[in-house]
Amino acid sequence: MSPTIVTAHRDGGAARRRPGKAKPVGSAEVDQPLRQSGIRVVGAVPWGTHICIFYETADDLLDTAAAYFKAGLANNEFCVWAISEPIAEADAKAALRGAIPDLEAQLAAGRIEILQGNDWYLRGNQFDLQRITGGWSEKLRAALAKGFEGMRVSGNAFWIETNHWQEFCEYEHELDRSLAGQRMVVLCTYSLQASRAVDLLDVARAHRCCTARRNGDWEFLATPELQQARQEIERLHGALKVLSKPFPGYTLLTPRERVALAQIVRGASSKEAARTLGISPRTVEFHRANVMRKLGARNTADLVRRVLGD
Repeated sequence: MSPTIVTAHRDGGAARRRPGKAKPVGSAEVDQPLRQSGIRVVGAVPWGTHICIFYETADDLLDTAAAYFKAGLANNEFCVWAISEPIAEADAKAALRGAIPDLEAQLAAGRIEILQGNDWYLRGNQFDLQRITGGWSEKLRAALAKGFEGMRVSGNAFWIETNHWQEFCEYEHELDRSLAGQRMVVLCTYSLQASRAVDLLDVARAHRCCTARRNGDWEFLATPELQQARQEIERLHGALKVLSKPFPGYTLLTPRERVALAQIVRGASSKEAARTLGISPRTVEFHRANVMRKLGARNTADLVRRVLGD
């Protein structure tokens, strides 16, 4: 299915929360707060988000990356930027310095790192998927050990015009799968001028959120997955309206329990609620039991009656 493009000059987009397998390195617990992406049309995202931005000019790339890493440092995330043409290290540092006045101190403290993309991705002109993904895992492990909340990465897709394109497409898909549950946010940047239509479609399928920046203006690429996420968020907002009026025992519930209760009240099964909230059915059942105990409800029907006052 092809993505559609929607102009988005001022308003932000939506991020998809998705469950994933538990990971030994940097596993992100459910109910973690969203991370500010620093990208206006993307907004806040959960751990494990894989973002793609197509840029038209070098300034578009630099401005976007600088805002993205500024937000990462504010979030206490270890930041890594793998740079390549059309920008050099001096360009990257100049852009970062404009957004982060104390950049030199941040670099000296090891809170942000700038890598050469060719050296990181194509060491010895050889592409090794396991080496690259393993390298990110090692950096994440080290970041967590130093007290960072997670890691934020960006890499520019210089390989789009090389004979490694198919290998890197496979890498993007594998990276997207491996990010589930990890305390990482990844931004991949692609040149619009270098991309063919078929490249755009390949890339969109490998990312959870795709946007384009053209001379400072934003356009939004809506994939079927993203459209589904929007529908889930709309359903969640509708459920929360049910709880807009406090009910007896409301103050006894935690924010997480209230969100789970909203799903229960709207009639969602544990599996449906889990899918919408990005948590496990067992966690939904745990919240359900706590809510029923705190509100003194005998069963789900009694719980709904107490909440709605019927």
